[in-house]
Amino acid sequence: MDKQSIPIIGKDVIESLTIGMYEDSRFIFREYIQNSADQIDKAVRENLITANEGEIHINIDSEKRTITIEDNATGISKNQVQPILQNIAQSTKQRGVDKGFRGIGRLGGLAYCNKLIFETSSPGESVKSRLIWDTAQLKQIINDRSEKEEAIFVISKVTSLETSEESEDAHYFKVILEDVTNDDLLDRKEIEKYLAMVAPLPFPTRFIYKSEIIKELKNDSFSLDEYRIYLNSEQIFKGYSTIIYKGDENDKKKEDEVIDIVFFKEYASDGKLLFWGWHSVSEKNQSLNQVNYTRGFRLRKANIQVGDEYTLLKLQRDRRFHFYFFGEVHGVHQDLIPNSRRDYFTENDTYFEFEKKLKNYFHTHIYKLCYTASEINSSVRKIEEHKNFEKEYKKKQSQGFTDKKEHQEYKERFDKKKEDALKAKKKIEKIEQEATNSSAIPVQKILNRVTQPVSSSDVDMAEPEPETEKPKFRTDNLSSLNKEQRKFVGKIFSIISNVLDQATAESLIQKIEEELK
Repeated sequence: MDKQSIPIIGKDVIESLTIGMYEDSRFIFREYIQNSADQIDKAVRENLITANEGEIHINIDSEKRTITIEDNATGISKNQVQPILQNIAQSTKQRGVDKGFRGIGRLGGLAYCNKLIFETSSPGESVKSRLIWDTAQLKQIINDRSEKEEAIFVISKVTSLETSEESEDAHYFKVILEDVTNDDLLDRKEIEKYLAMVAPLPFPTRFIYKSEIIKELKNDSFSLDEYRIYLNSEQIFKGYSTIIYKGDENDKKKEDEVIDIVFFKEYASDGKLLFWGWHSVSEKNQSLNQVNYTRGFRLRKANIQVGDEYTLLKLQRDRRFHFYFFGEVHGVHQDLIPNSRRDYFTENDTYFEFEKKLKNYFHTHIYKLCYTASEINSSVRKIEEHKNFEKEYKKKQSQGFTDKKEHQEYKERFDKKKEDALKAKKKIEKIEQEATNSSAIPVQKILNRVTQPVSSSDVDMAEPEPETEKPKFRTDNLSSLNKEQRKFVGKIFSIISNVLDQATAESLIQKIEEELK
């Protein structure tokens, strides 16, 4: 082959695979955790550790501006440190089996620090290896547009290997970011929230549906990969809770709660499990405030989030309903493969089947559940409005109306609310009759919770009391005035009621009544 025809890989490819690859700097935690999880799996298979012994420790030191991510898995043999940690996109992992397999995730940290260090030791070797990337120099070389260095030359120039003694029993892999240049990566609180939704964590004990999920997983012979991950020495868990809040992070209050969870799954055309998932059911079944950061249907593969809370939004029939729930959709089939950015799956036949079947589930079950729940809540509100107005009407009948116009308005409003409440009662009864099979259990639970305070069967649709031929007016109580005077005062009451708000008008009318009695 002619020498001039040999392809050249320029230095800019390094930037493309680091700074240019992802929009969210926090992805580096996901990538390094993913690598650690794969090595823990390998260590378990090789009987180096048990499944319960694998740990991943993350430490964020905002003052020193350092981040470390360390696992106690296999480590890397001294002879493989440079071939593995200096090479790009040359992974030994298996596509569709391991969580990561492209060999580019470990480069993520290069974009956000001035020195990236990989420190490791393998069992049976008394050597600690430290591969150091001088990322400050790397950025300087990449930004220098006067030189056209090749990527291989640049990597050799900015990396160095150090070795030192280590115990033969030691086995670990540690990523160290020194002089971190991105403040978002040093925000411990925000990183914990990010990991609570992205990392392959266990459910928290406070999430009371944890046992139901575990039971259902066993029934379906499917398991979720979970790892013990610690952030600054504290174990972290998924962020789910049964409480639904309103407000903001600094002033949040309980608004609703999860009353049930629903499981769903679909199989691929080859008979293998395609996806498996669950979602919450809440009493009010309404859009969740952003303070509930776990909201939405989250796509996951190997229990690691793919994309973000908006990734599956496009598959909903009504996009509003996407954020009515907490939920997870686990892509199970081995041919559902996350793309290099891990923001969705790569396109293949299994991917298209996945989209079609999940979209169908959203368009039927989710849409119907939200629509039915909305009808239930709307009907209950109408019944409550009728009962509340009934009390107000009775009080007005006893107290007296301001004038004939007000009496007529109250009578018409009562009749309208009574009519609406009757329709609402029939609507609830119809939903109750239709919600008889097992697939309607979520609707049954919403009915039980929402209609319990205002049972449709207890709604009194009768008149508050029989209307007399002549309704009582407020001026009837002014016995010291003659008929003409009471008529004149009645007009004054009407004017006051028309120009002032209800509370102010009532206060002023009461003052006049006190003076004229």
